[in-house]
Amino acid sequence: MSSKVVHALYNDDDILMNAVKKTRTEGYRIAEVYCPFPVHGLDKAMGLAGTRLAITAFLYGIIGLGVAIAMMNFIMIEDWPQNIGGKPSFSFIENMPAFVPIMFELTVFFAAHLMVITFYMRSKLWPFKKAENPDVRTTDDHFLMEVDVANNDLESMASFFSRTGAVEIKIVDKDEEH
Repeated sequence: MSSKVVHALYNDDDILMNAVKKTRTEGYRIAEVYCPFPVHGLDKAMGLAGTRLAITAFLYGIIGLGVAIAMMNFIMIEDWPQNIGGKPSFSFIENMPAFVPIMFELTVFFAAHLMVITFYMRSKLWPFKKAENPDVRTTDDHFLMEVDVANNDLESMASFFSRTGAVEIKIVDKDEEH
């Protein structure tokens, strides 16, 4: 079974937004939209679910805070207690004000680095990965909306997308692309 898609190319982000809204109203399934820059509100217009990356960032920050507390407690209290500036080295709580900058820095460090790794893994952006961009112009100044054909009439879809302001319309067989 061949999986055909329509590639509708637009040259303005406002026209693209209106086209996405009209396409969803018509009942067509948008597979992907390729843009040269982020378009505010496009994810909502496409009906995409909200991201949970903020939750993972919070959890990674908590991991960083835990590592900082465990590290400082072991190094400064248990393993090598030192009398620095007359401060007692008997408990973590007594020394915690001096440890706050380290706790903050490790919280930010873990959250930032683990979020980058999570983003690359979630986006499947591995080293030496071949680009999946269907049209090179979408890296410069054009926007491409990829819509599944399914059981729809190709001619009616092409006329619909030309009415939405598409400057170019192509029907592509995804199986032959790879």
